Amino acid sequence: MALLNFRKRDAAPQGVNGQVEALLDGYSIEVMPRTAEKIECFADLLPTGTRVYIAHIDGTPIEDMVATAKRLNAEGYPVMPHFPARIIKDKATLGDWIARYQGEADVRQALLLAGGVSEPHGDFDSSMQLMETGLFDKAGFTRLHVAGHPEGNRDIDPKGGDAAVMDALRWKQAFSERTDAQMALATQFAFDADPIIAWADALRDAGITLPIHIGIAGPAKLQTLIKFAIACGVGPSLKVLQKRAMDVTKLLLPYEPTEVLTKLAAHKANHPDFGVTNVHFFPLGGIKTNAEWAIANGGTSGTPASQQA
Repeated sequence: MALLNFRKRDAAPQGVNGQVEALLDGYSIEVMPRTAEKIECFADLLPTGTRVYIAHIDGTPIEDMVATAKRLNAEGYPVMPHFPARIIKDKATLGDWIARYQGEADVRQALLLAGGVSEPHGDFDSSMQLMETGLFDKAGFTRLHVAGHPEGNRDIDPKGGDAAVMDALRWKQAFSERTDAQMALATQFAFDADPIIAWADALRDAGITLPIHIGIAGPAKLQTLIKFAIACGVGPSLKVLQKRAMDVTKLLLPYEPTEVLTKLAAHKANHPDFGVTNVHFFPLGGIKTNAEWAIANGGTSGTPASQQA
């Protein structure tokens, strides 16, 4: 397999937007065990040290999750597995998962979230309950990310609005201040920069200063993105995709996140206190396609693991 031409940060690809390149520094990407299996060598695609989230979909055996984490760690990537509260039966199960990740894959960071099921399978309903167990702290986890929702969350605020979401974020902010955990918000993907900017500014005004790792959908067919957006409850920014779908000249072209990231990067450059610090990619059109787009837009530094001594 031909290796991609990775460039160091001081030799970005010609024509790269410097503001976008800066925002892409330290980007992360999400995989699932079944999608990771299709990648022969992650070092051919991702810079060494790229944080890789491992999504835990209901029904995925913990053995598959841990095996994926072990493989990625061995290839040079810090892994951040999902811990979806509503599919974890009880505290003993949570402790077992933590022990497996640590013992077999040297995991020390996690994304804690409620999970994509409507009814809890056991004792836990929210990420806050997972944190309250104290198990992550006892196990020496150094980084905990929690979910952020730029366009609201009907599971938390079923009647609309953001009262319950904001209460939860205030709790998480307070947790970060009374513990040693490095925390950040990892968000659902969105397609419009304006709601993201407004949401981040509202958090800052409310005293919520957790760094925001903004979810961005990678390049994909428009039909694929619309399907995922509807399934994941993406709200106002779905109109961006629907408007694009009405333009016959764009309907058959693959979507790329250039416009949304360019606008976010420009805002970040003009407002250094903007809460978005990192980009987190959802590779809905495939990991390879997403990785190639990131590299072409300056989202790489260092040397691929397969070329290191």
